[in-house]
Amino acid sequence: MSAESQAQAWAPLRVAAYRNLWLALLAANIGTWMQTVGAQWLLVTHSHAETLVAAVQTASMLPILLFALPAGVLADAFDRRHLLISVQGFLAAVGIVMTVLTATGHMRPPLLLTLTFALGTGQALTLPAWAAVIPQLVPRDQIRSASALGAISVNVARAIGPAVAGVLVAEAGVAVVFGLNAVTFIVFAATLIRWKPRDAKPTESPERFTAALRAGGRYVRYSPTLRRMLLRIVLFILPGSALWALLPLVASQQLGTSSHGYGLLLAALGIGAIAGGVALPKLRARMSVSKLLGLAGLIFGLVLLDVATLNDLTAVAVALAPAGAAWVVVLANLNAEIQLFLPNWVRARGLAVYQVVFAGGQAIGALAWGGVAQAIGLEMTFLLAAAIMLFDAVALALWPLPDLRDVDRQPAVIWPEVELAVHPDPQAGPVLVTSAYRVRPEREKEFMEAMRLVRGTRLRTGALRWGLFRVGEEPQRFVEVYQLATWDEHVRQHGNRFTGADKESEDRAKSIADDGPRAWHLLPADAQARDPGTGAREVGAAPADADEGGPDVGAGTVTRRA
Repeated sequence: MSAESQAQAWAPLRVAAYRNLWLALLAANIGTWMQTVGAQWLLVTHSHAETLVAAVQTASMLPILLFALPAGVLADAFDRRHLLISVQGFLAAVGIVMTVLTATGHMRPPLLLTLTFALGTGQALTLPAWAAVIPQLVPRDQIRSASALGAISVNVARAIGPAVAGVLVAEAGVAVVFGLNAVTFIVFAATLIRWKPRDAKPTESPERFTAALRAGGRYVRYSPTLRRMLLRIVLFILPGSALWALLPLVASQQLGTSSHGYGLLLAALGIGAIAGGVALPKLRARMSVSKLLGLAGLIFGLVLLDVATLNDLTAVAVALAPAGAAWVVVLANLNAEIQLFLPNWVRARGLAVYQVVFAGGQAIGALAWGGVAQAIGLEMTFLLAAAIMLFDAVALALWPLPDLRDVDRQPAVIWPEVELAVHPDPQAGPVLVTSAYRVRPEREKEFMEAMRLVRGTRLRTGALRWGLFRVGEEPQRFVEVYQLATWDEHVRQHGNRFTGADKESEDRAKSIADDGPRAWHLLPADAQARDPGTGAREVGAAPADADEGGPDVGAGTVTRRA
């Protein structure tokens, strides 16, 4: 690898704030793996140990499925730095409680699993907020490298944490492991406190929780590009999870090795993952995202074939290193692409969906491959997983991801500030917004094609329904109508939800029309409003000229925007 590529791979670490937080998060990741080993070790002597030990992993991962989406809402609604600091304080408190209970001999399996679930909840709250913070820490052209470094951190922690925990459990006891885990959360919180971000979050009132959750869901639903990327994750994770789920059985049953041999296989995956993260900038410079993902899928599929057919520990370990690299290349690339694609107002919610898809894909895949292996054996299971992975790599060549390098994702203002004759309550609703255009007959088809893209921008940024209508009395006049839940939702739509790409779609439609858009805001007729001139409250107030040229859409307060 060239010196330039190596420099690009580690470039985010030259940013002091990112470097400090990355090191603190690495320590926290190591502590988390140490805590998992310590918790499992406490349970190995209990009756039903197999079930209890497996339940530790369930208690750690289940909160991601349950709470990642609400965590994304919180991270978009509140200051992410303050949220992360608060969550680390909670995690440190849980770690201290676990330390004290274990040291005094009062830790029982139900209590241990409950506290492990609490730690998992804190991790679920941390993941979307941390991922959404990364674009504030490093330049946009370094986000892919930062994502790869995040994957390296996870794999380094996976290699170091269990080994350190094994030594400490043997020499000092489980309580020391839990205590060190609590210290890592305190260190991460202290590092966050020292960080003073330049681009602080705008001082606007947070969205209501339910409304924010729905807005995030609508964005994912009406974003074909984001859905394609999430589908690509699923199609890789489902066959790929066979390796992680069944590797202990490969070590014990197929290779006949001990826990030391299993550790060697994990180490090979970790080394490959680190190498893949370091090589990612050079690979990304030479290939498109789709080609890179296809190559990684091809490599992972071939490794699955090797695992199915090889019976030598060393040979399998050597084969697993490329699988670790391919795993990181796929996940780091898609994680970075999603971070770059999502606008800031919904970034944490979108990344929370990514976390749910990732964790859910692994959980469902592991359960499914376990059942398949029990039914048809390890060799046939890996051959089946390899076939699915290789088919997916070929399908990606035929159905590539869209190229987003030239797509403008920066915030953009499409409309001027709304000037109303009345000031509605922010929660007044539903609200109808109409925009009228005049289009020549020969350009109607072109206009309607352009408005299909506009439809996507409206629905992604808050609209519940959208329609384009022709005025029967004036066939060259088209009226766009869309509905929002509340006036506050439309104000937020005006403020920060559109991107440069959305503006391009809007400008395209405007350029086709001869005039327009001429817009009106229709409010509920019984909504209370305050007259800005007198300050008196009015009911169903409307400007005197509201019926001049505006569409008659039921009874409502009508305001107009040029």
